[in-house]
Amino acid sequence: MQFAKINGVTLHYQVISAPENKPTLVFANSLATDFRIWRDCVVRLVGECSMVMYDKRGHGLSDIGETPYKLDDHVNDLAGLLDHLGISNAVICGLSVGGLIAQGLNFLRPDLVRAMILCDTGAKIGTDEMWDERIEIVREQGLAGLLEGNMQRWFTPDFHENRADELAGISNMFLRVPVEGMIATMEAIKVADLRAAAPQTKVPTICIVGDQDGSTPPSLVLELAKSIPEARYEVIKGAGHIPCVEQPEVLVEIFQAFFKDADIV
Repeated sequence: MQFAKINGVTLHYQVISAPENKPTLVFANSLATDFRIWRDCVVRLVGECSMVMYDKRGHGLSDIGETPYKLDDHVNDLAGLLDHLGISNAVICGLSVGGLIAQGLNFLRPDLVRAMILCDTGAKIGTDEMWDERIEIVREQGLAGLLEGNMQRWFTPDFHENRADELAGISNMFLRVPVEGMIATMEAIKVADLRAAAPQTKVPTICIVGDQDGSTPPSLVLELAKSIPEARYEVIKGAGHIPCVEQPEVLVEIFQAFFKDADIV
């Protein structure tokens, strides 16, 4: 296990190296998950690129830090981690709130970003009312109060029916996120709005979404793609909000095609 003190917070991360001439791919996770969600993508990409995975503050084995958070706290953590590792000019792959972090990093520290892969995310996610309601549920009931609704939004009926063991494991991951970190990150998402900045994006970008995503539906991700100059847009059939778990083979094929098209390999 690898840890680093960044901005006063201990972050848990992992680096998987590749030959020096290969690109670096950095993964930023969704809400209420840790970097294990990328495992089935990572094993398919070993040797093709260096990879960095990390648990954002308030999640996984990373510290909670001071709350409440702003999106900039998460962005500065990722920037600090990449500086610590001596990494620049990387492809940043962000899922859901991780996609907001990727976009924020691109605007704050463009030297760190070579391209973006924005999975199941938007420039603005949800409404104040929605986030206020969910924050109140967590305060009153803990993460168990959100579990069923989130699992329904995150995964397709086929996943629920045929991959019950994996669903149980993801549910355990969800339930073990610290309440304080969960609420602080939801508060950060609530006020994050990058819609005015998205059209200023200058790096190659692809926006990807599961066709059955109940959290950030295809219409939201398409809106993001249309707002970013020359962004590509891909829909994964038979996937919900977490395609790296549900359809990793397809997601990796999209990564590989994007790398080739954007002349990253």
